Amino acid sequence: MRPVALLLFIACALQAQNSTKPGKFVVDHPTLLNLGFEWAIDGDANRNATVEVRFRKAGTTAWRPAMPLLRIGGERSFRDREAMTYTVPQGFAGSILNLESGTSYECEFTMKDSDGVTGPAAQKVTVATRTEPKSATGGRVLHVYPADHDGAKLEPSFIGLKAAYYGEGRGDWTAVRMKKAQPGDTILVHAGLYRPERYNYVDPLSAPFTGTWSLSLKGTAEKPITIKGAGDGEAIFDGGGNAKLFDMMATSHHIIDGLTFRNTEVAIFAGEKEVMGAVALTVRNCRFEDIGVGVWTESADSHDFYIADNLFLGREDQMRLIGWNQAGQRAAGIYPSHLLKSFFAVKVYGPGHVIAHNAIAYFHDAICISTYGPPSDDPEKQASAIDIYNNDIHLSNDDFIESDGGVHNIRLFQNRGVNAAHNGFSAQPMFGGPVYYFRNIAYQVPAGGPLKFGAAPAGVLVYQNTLIGEQTAREPYSNTHFRNNLILGKDTPDRAVMNWANATQNYSTDYNGFRPNRNGKSQYSWLAPEAGKTAEWRNFNTLAEFQKATGQEAHGVEVDYDIFENLAAPDPAQRYRVYHSMDLNFRLKAGSKAIDAGVLLPTINDGFTGKAPDLGAVELNQPEPHYGPRWITWKPFYR
Repeated sequence: MRPVALLLFIACALQAQNSTKPGKFVVDHPTLLNLGFEWAIDGDANRNATVEVRFRKAGTTAWRPAMPLLRIGGERSFRDREAMTYTVPQGFAGSILNLESGTSYECEFTMKDSDGVTGPAAQKVTVATRTEPKSATGGRVLHVYPADHDGAKLEPSFIGLKAAYYGEGRGDWTAVRMKKAQPGDTILVHAGLYRPERYNYVDPLSAPFTGTWSLSLKGTAEKPITIKGAGDGEAIFDGGGNAKLFDMMATSHHIIDGLTFRNTEVAIFAGEKEVMGAVALTVRNCRFEDIGVGVWTESADSHDFYIADNLFLGREDQMRLIGWNQAGQRAAGIYPSHLLKSFFAVKVYGPGHVIAHNAIAYFHDAICISTYGPPSDDPEKQASAIDIYNNDIHLSNDDFIESDGGVHNIRLFQNRGVNAAHNGFSAQPMFGGPVYYFRNIAYQVPAGGPLKFGAAPAGVLVYQNTLIGEQTAREPYSNTHFRNNLILGKDTPDRAVMNWANATQNYSTDYNGFRPNRNGKSQYSWLAPEAGKTAEWRNFNTLAEFQKATGQEAHGVEVDYDIFENLAAPDPAQRYRVYHSMDLNFRLKAGSKAIDAGVLLPTINDGFTGKAPDLGAVELNQPEPHYGPRWITWKPFYR
């Protein structure tokens, strides 16, 4: 081949590698407030393709911009202890955020690449957000009473839940299901104590030997099966120290509403890995106390849960913040590591879950996505399109919220966490992302930091958070972007206020506010690969030095605690001390350096009140979010 022809061949080959070929376009499970999308591609070796997004309510004319989809692909996530390695497929993913529930939206996506797009460069879909599940009307109403009830009864009446759910029976006959509840039925559980005598062969509550109510019927989206407190007093399901109270892993479209669960290891079990999972399970307005786990599914077949407005109280120490570690080690001052008494309030896997407005205290972790392993190629079996928001979390012995194991469009927003012994919000790992962390608050996280980015997460967007404590993560992560955050050090000895540990050249950080520690140590540490060089940590004493050397944080500012109306740092010398949210004020002071210091992030901070968005989780002159159950209108429960 002649030199000119060879050069032309090479140029054409490079052009082919750099041009973008669109592939499969996926619409994720809608949630109440957000819509997620994924778009596979080939090519774009130089990663300069983009996807612009706009949307409007169906039937209207005015379009609104959303944030562009995140370019993903090629990043590696791994966890050495499980010998687990995953490489993210090439494509784009992202969400349209903060929408109205039960509303149809027209969404347009435009792919652009200066090297060319081979194939359809635009997608247009109409997608509706979900509504909060509602009990059916017109179905039967079945009344359940405890065995010791001696007053009048509404008919049809049943002693114990099993009799109404499956039909009457005793002893071995509890397995006979002759008069099952039907889609659309509502089972009203009247006030009293439902504690089975599980060694009693003819226990009238019909939960022999195991003390577990195994529920497996199927409702429908239009006609769910509802099990609800009747409203005449507290309906208490007491496990008597058993392993599991409700086993619901085979159910579809059930609503559990207004019940109390206590004295059990697992209150509601909803899915076993590679066995089966529940579909569209709703748990709301319930109280969980003296439990090891609240609501739990490990199954990729579980999807579209709605877990909201519940109160979860675990068994961990209420007076001091004690972390976990190796046996015999001390994790919090003079105190030894804790034994695991309460694992987590909620853990899920599968797509489309919503976990919102819960109050959670005294667990190892509060809310988790299961670290299930490398995700399936089937979007219907991935932990994607999961919303975790407006939860109020108090005293976790490990982390507040773990998005570990999430794949695409995980949204953690407007959560408040106070007192976590180890870390605040964890991504260990993320399999491509994006995971959105926005408008969250973290306070008193002594052992680690507000953000935990271990096991090489990929695709993390950290926007508009108020994080009290140093960002200590030094394990490399990929495709992570920071905007409009407040990250304030608390003068912990020998710590920098901010560590950026970039595993690839796809990163960005700007418009953030930092409060350096007063400990004499370099306050900004940076790791990022450069072409032809081995990546090494670089340390800087001031933000100005960091800006000049890296070109990042061009609009970043240094701040102090005087940006708040009234907030002091937690005492780093008292790692075990417990603080209370009612004593903490995260509102910004008018005229402070955090006001109007941010950048516009469409669908996250469009409603800013000044010349530009403020930094941190709470915008000046806007109401604070309602954290925790919406039926709690008084001061928080934990004091």
